[in-house]
Amino acid sequence: MKKIELKSKIINDVYTQHVYDTFDIQNTEETLEVITYDLSEINSFNWNIGVIYGNSGCGKTTILKDLGEIQNHSFDNEKPLISNFDWLKPKEVTLLLTSIGLSSVPTWLRPFKLLSNGEQYRAELAYKIGKAKPDETILIDEYTSVVDRDVAKAMSFALQKYVRRTGKKIILASCHYDIMEWLMPDWICSPQKGGALERGDWLRQGRPNIELQVSRTEPSTWDLFKKHHYLTESRNKGFGHLVFEWNNKPVGIVIYKNQPSGTFKNGYSLSRTVVLPDYQGLGIGSKISEFTAAILKSVGGRVFTKTINPALGEHRNNSILWKPTSKNGVYRNDIKGMNKKYKNTLKRTSYCHEYIGDEIKGYKDLLLPIKQMRIKNVTN
Repeated sequence: MKKIELKSKIINDVYTQHVYDTFDIQNTEETLEVITYDLSEINSFNWNIGVIYGNSGCGKTTILKDLGEIQNHSFDNEKPLISNFDWLKPKEVTLLLTSIGLSSVPTWLRPFKLLSNGEQYRAELAYKIGKAKPDETILIDEYTSVVDRDVAKAMSFALQKYVRRTGKKIILASCHYDIMEWLMPDWICSPQKGGALERGDWLRQGRPNIELQVSRTEPSTWDLFKKHHYLTESRNKGFGHLVFEWNNKPVGIVIYKNQPSGTFKNGYSLSRTVVLPDYQGLGIGSKISEFTAAILKSVGGRVFTKTINPALGEHRNNSILWKPTSKNGVYRNDIKGMNKKYKNTLKRTSYCHEYIGDEIKGYKDLLLPIKQMRIKNVTN
């Protein structure tokens, strides 16, 4: 067991004398705090994530500093966020940011100072993780202390997936226990409990299920999501809009359109799938797009998608629910005769798929036009 003694000489004055006269203070010469911990065994087994937890002031930061240097970084607020990662190739940066749950493309182009607290925290995590050497243990203090608790859960799940996939090692110090089942750490340690190393399968039970509520919504709901999509913010008001909520908070939206072709009349396209930045990294985007595709298939539809979002695209490439079309991964150059404002957005490589998964019945009312839904609700 390692013991850390924190001593500080007291410079006495009338204020400290007031404390001595009022309270039962025995030592008037110095303060002493003893912190104990034992992590000597962490080199004897394979691990990726460790958590030092406990209330504020219990010694978490002291232990973290005893383990190594806590790296800090100041972003250049004159440059877009993505340009701060200039030791990586552009495509590597996009994969890093996406993997840490910061996959809102417009966010990459904003300076750090204009990001939300949750976005700033994810950006800082991405920088520290991306900058770490292969044999380096990443140390993060005050983990999720400044973000909403649902955001903390989403962030934790995205972080643990990336860290394990890349084989990195990270130790997080946090006063919040609600992140544990989302982080699924390999070991934990609390100075409040003597600093002993705790391990066990109970730490790796898997994250809780996320239950979303879905409803058909007015086109104006798009205003909550539009700045987080990489394409033009405009869309046809005649398209269908499904909004998804978690714990009564809007988290995602799917916009679909009827798109018949010469070979089939009941074709659909998922025009927009957007998850708010605070909830990215949980796999919500793929689930809500698959749910929408499944209910469209239940009414006889064939559903197609096209995206350049690497998280969604790679998921569909590896999923049995989606079949690549002939245009998947093909460099698009079909801009002749198109409106000039779309020229730059169409000339790119896209992920193109058709949904071939099972259909979901019982939700076809969600596909009714808004006016018809209102009439039906009144008559019922």
